[in-house]
Amino acid sequence: MPTEQTWKVGPLAEASGLTVRTLHHWDQIGLLVPSRRTASGHRAYTEQDVVRLYQILALRRLGLGLDTIATCLDAGVDPVRLVREHLAATEASLTALQALRERLAHVHGELAAERAPSTTDLLRLVQAVGDTGPTAPAAREALQRHLDDDQIHALADHAAALGPAAHYLLEVEWPQLYRNAEALRTTGVAPTDPRVRRIAERMDELGRLFSGGDSTLSGAVRTAWREEPAAMSGDPDAPADAWADLRTFLDRARRAS
Repeated sequence: MPTEQTWKVGPLAEASGLTVRTLHHWDQIGLLVPSRRTASGHRAYTEQDVVRLYQILALRRLGLGLDTIATCLDAGVDPVRLVREHLAATEASLTALQALRERLAHVHGELAAERAPSTTDLLRLVQAVGDTGPTAPAAREALQRHLDDDQIHALADHAAALGPAAHYLLEVEWPQLYRNAEALRTTGVAPTDPRVRRIAERMDELGRLFSGGDSTLSGAVRTAWREEPAAMSGDPDAPADAWADLRTFLDRARRAS
């Protein structure tokens, strides 16, 4: 059996473009702890550690902080799903941005020629701006059925403040938390189990991020999740009764916290 390759901190820092100080810091906070030590006590990173390093860097590129990255990785996000959904979202964003670019260029041309853009042009521009938001179309439509215009704009403002991380948090991590909770529920884990309570706490933390602490706004979003879970989760095949059972399960976990 071939010997697994390992890296000391210096060579790994050089190969990854990071500093030794950064890797030492990540080791100290438990984000990326070397799986092995040499006989002399030096850090030795394994191939699995390099996989985790890639995931950390990929999530950091999305704008997530180190604490959030640690939570995401500990939640067990499927890397294949992450890359697939990120790729799909990137392609959709590129399409939306191209449409926005074309409409902006047209309006700019009209203004540069000292002509007032038509109402139709402005409405198309408004639509293009809206289409570049982080929320998936089905979830966006569900939210529009439960939130008023001011709440929709407030939600968009809070999402914009999160930057590129908003897409990941909304369309990858949040649905994954629901899937993880459902997996625990269906295997008979008690809602008082610390794993379930951590999931519920993280869901509530995400809710506060996107609502800005506005209880009315967060309540409206929870209503959308409760009444239209398939649209909000991006899982159209999820049975309604399973969602009802999961909501009860998570509510019990919250009461136990």
